[in-house]
Amino acid sequence: MSYSVGQVAEFAGITVRTLHHYDEIGLLVPGGRSHAGHRRYGDADLDRLQKILFYRELGFPLDEVTALLDDPEADPRAHLRRQHELLTARIERLQKMAAAVEHAMEARRMGIDLTPEERFEVFGDKDPEQYAEEAEQRWGGTEAYAESQRRAARYTKADWQRMKAEVDDWSARYAALVTAAEPPAGERAMDMAEEHRRHISAWFYDCPHEMHRCLAEMYVSDERFKAFYDSMAPGLAAHLKEAIEANAARHTA
Repeated sequence: MSYSVGQVAEFAGITVRTLHHYDEIGLLVPGGRSHAGHRRYGDADLDRLQKILFYRELGFPLDEVTALLDDPEADPRAHLRRQHELLTARIERLQKMAAAVEHAMEARRMGIDLTPEERFEVFGDKDPEQYAEEAEQRWGGTEAYAESQRRAARYTKADWQRMKAEVDDWSARYAALVTAAEPPAGERAMDMAEEHRRHISAWFYDCPHEMHRCLAEMYVSDERFKAFYDSMAPGLAAHLKEAIEANAARHTA
């Protein structure tokens, strides 16, 4: 029993043009012809086509497929091992590309317009968007959130580095203050609380003292923020909350 080129194309899910090409290069020459000269494919041809499609699915180029099928010296296992190595390497590259695209999409959404390499250079292993979705849910409709997004969209790598340097410097100084047992309502602590508020206003959104009080409450009520500040020095979150409240009181009295 034999089949026309159209029937084989339909069976295999490929185009008639592909079958014509395989015939022209000698990869799959049909075993017969009709009285009118049309290609006719037999069972052996279909079996060969199945092998061709198998190797093509694995990414083998046509010349290698020809060698695998026609060269008696060809070792299919060796070819498969090499192709496996190539596919594994390709998968790793694609996974890295997918991760880079995912980070870029998140960065665009948050307005942090940095490459993955720049983001790692600036933030290290800390993810600046770890709570991005939650922040959008909690404050997405506020002007402060919108302003933060607008500003972040303009920042360059150098801006983020400068901002992080300011945060690191403040964190080290405030940790030293807490370790030295400076009182939260003391001048030094209140001055640093004011510096903390001004940093927010300068980089993200206008942060009046009353809003700063609300943030201070979150620093102790939300375990994640509390852990972040307490990682600088034990008890720092609660100390900062009191300092922010004392600073707000002296400025609004």
